[in-house]
Amino acid sequence: MHAILNVIHWNIDPIIFEIGSFGLRYYALCFLAAFVVSYVLMLKIFKREGKTQELLDQLSIYIFLGTLIGARLGHCLFYEFDYYSKHPLEMILPFRMVDGSFQLTGFQGLASHGGAIGILIALWLFSQKTKTDFMWITDRLIIVVPLAGAFVRLGNFFNSEIIGLPTSMPWGVVFEKVDMVARHPAQLYEAIAYIVIFIILWAMYQKNAKPKAGYLFGIFLVLLFGARFVLEFYKENQEAFEDTMKFNMGQLLSIPFMIGGLYLIFRKQKV
Repeated sequence: MHAILNVIHWNIDPIIFEIGSFGLRYYALCFLAAFVVSYVLMLKIFKREGKTQELLDQLSIYIFLGTLIGARLGHCLFYEFDYYSKHPLEMILPFRMVDGSFQLTGFQGLASHGGAIGILIALWLFSQKTKTDFMWITDRLIIVVPLAGAFVRLGNFFNSEIIGLPTSMPWGVVFEKVDMVARHPAQLYEAIAYIVIFIILWAMYQKNAKPKAGYLFGIFLVLLFGARFVLEFYKENQEAFEDTMKFNMGQLLSIPFMIGGLYLIFRKQKV
């Protein structure tokens, strides 16, 4: 990374090293860091409230699977439905047929809104399996979700993906692997916003470890998806079909989450 003519040029190789066909990516490390840091913070919360580490370990498995499956299916269904409706196996398999032979592709395409839905389904299944109150676990888990999201967006920055619109601002970034245009570092905007949201939620929890059921969850939904809605105005659309839309897919998918958050914040607590 280097600065030339008041802009930052970004041309880092997203692959740290390769051994044969295996390559370790910065994105993978960021994704791993997201889960490790989230686990450590959730362990502090569980210990504070008298919950066992074994329960957290069970929860972690549910969240890991829910995140990956939800994010993957979300991308396939929300952004590339036309393609994956004709190639359904490629939704779950890390390769595709090219000229009659298998080509290893990995899972290219994860949608954060799909990940959010996957996490909620995983939490519901977990609460049913362990007889844990759904809203209790949700109010705690969402404290660390924004921090995990910040790591993922940092991984997107290393991958030179989810890029911003062109800008003349001095902090514009030229993603040389994409083009030679100075753009908003939208991934970093989003990461910073998520860190701020994490700090707010963590402070609110520390001040009151037993908030009204669903209150922290509601604050999380409004802040995180509100930030996502606003920041989409600084990002390039992910798919061509969004170019004809007043609000892109990310913004449209954010609206129901924000409405749900407002409901949780202002609903009357059952006595």
